[in-house]
Amino acid sequence: MTSTKRIKMPDTTPSYPETAAEPLDTPSSWRDDLIAATAFLTRLPVGNWVAVPAGLTRALRAFPLVGGLIGLAGALVYWLATVFGLAPLAAALLAIGATVWLTGALHEDGLADCADGFGGGRNREAKLAIMRDSRIGSYGVLALAISVGLRAAALADLPPADAVAALVAAHAASRAAMPLLLALLEPARSDGLAASLGRPSDMVLAQAVILGVLLCALVTGPFAGIVALSFAALVLAGLETLARRQIGGYTGDVLGAAQQVTEVAILLALSALW
Repeated sequence: MTSTKRIKMPDTTPSYPETAAEPLDTPSSWRDDLIAATAFLTRLPVGNWVAVPAGLTRALRAFPLVGGLIGLAGALVYWLATVFGLAPLAAALLAIGATVWLTGALHEDGLADCADGFGGGRNREAKLAIMRDSRIGSYGVLALAISVGLRAAALADLPPADAVAALVAAHAASRAAMPLLLALLEPARSDGLAASLGRPSDMVLAQAVILGVLLCALVTGPFAGIVALSFAALVLAGLETLARRQIGGYTGDVLGAAQQVTEVAILLALSALW
């Protein structure tokens, strides 16, 4: 997540009193949070929204909604590819490519940096330094290859209608993993956008998790959704433990990696079930 340049941060962090005083559940607050989450998670031109930390922290609750839209875009590409007679694996790779383009490889960048840092650093300081380096190493390349390969293989194994549902479910639920990890860990470094977010409130966290769970269950069915989400929770718990031991908390890259590993976990679980 460190490579994104789309969101302009002000030189000084404002107090953001309007957002703090506004009730969480008004239509305008949800609209603002959806725009903020879209600006942060995608390349879509949604205006000159400025991601002050207070606004982005509240907007975490809208991450699953934006994730669902990203998955829907990938599902549309997958469906069109199958309509034109492409093989399931080719359609899956095109769908993944569409979601990567739409997000600017935001989460893939985090996964690669985490793999390089956790795999190549001798101590905490070295790991954090490697994760901040914009260059990619062998661990990062392998992590991306495995991530893309597993996602493509899982989607190609599904009938087209199920693959479409799986894309929406995986992208929506995996964005709920990011605020959840923010609540479980402390910042590994004191600077950076991820550290400035702080811990989401209980209400924001509950709304994000509930939205992720509901969207996943709605498109996959309750049983498949519960199984897939349970597998994703186990994988997220493993990443949380690893990040705590490796660097003592989270960075933006760890949040990006959380989205990637939970997306992979959900797709694999649905592939095994269906």
